[in-house]
Amino acid sequence: MGTAVVLVIVISAAALAVRSMIKDKKNGKSIQCGGDCRHCGGCHK
Repeated sequence: MGTAVVLVIVISAAALAVRSMIKDKKNGKSIQCGGDCRHCGGCHK
């Protein structure tokens, strides 16, 4: 029973992390590229 509870908690945490990443990507924010070429030198060329 304890294993099932921990599994549900881990899956929930992973789902929330993925949801947050998708939301950030849709809003133009991401780890790889924020769309602001002043900071990275222009990855959109």
